[in-house]
Formats: sequence, structure tokens, C-alpha cells
Amino acid sequence: MMVFSTLRAKAILQTLLDVSMPSDDGIVERIKKRPLPEFNDTDSGIIEGILEDGFLNVALNDSNQFGPHAMIILLGIVASVTGLVLLLGMKFF
Repeated sequence: MMVFSTLRAKAILQTLLDVSMPSDDGIVERIKKRPLPEFNDTDSGIIEGILEDGFLNVALNDSNQFGPHAMIILLGIVASVTGLVLLLGMKFF
């Protein structure tokens, strides 16, 4: 029983090693990367940077370095609206 599991483990390990072997140029890339989006670096603060390129453009398209901040703000807005809809739905229906 132990010999079978050891042989099986070696076979699995060899299969994994064969899959991740580098190609001719030496780069291992299983999932092809998409091209980077257009990015505008801004020297202004968070609020100015988000408003400069447009709130939804920054939050959804990461048009500048404040994309994660705008996404968190958008998450808070969506969560608040969802909570308000659920509260009103429970109160009136």
C-alpha cells in the first residue's frame, strides 16, 4: 500500500513538473496576461485625483493610482443603498 502511494506521488509530481517546465525563452506563463490599461499618474490628493478622472472611471477602470480607494468608496455606497432598500422592504412589505 505504501509503495503504491509513493509511486503515485512521484507520478503526480513528475506530471506537475512537466506542466510547469519553461518554454524556449525561459518564461513560464500558464495564464496569458492581458495588456495593461491606460494609466494616468496624478500628483493631486485622493479626492482631487478621483474627481479629476471621474469617479466611476477611476473606480471601475483604474485610470489612476486611486482606483482601489474609489472602489472602496463605491463599495460603501452600494452597500448603503442595498441596506436602505432591504430596510425599507422589511418595513413596508
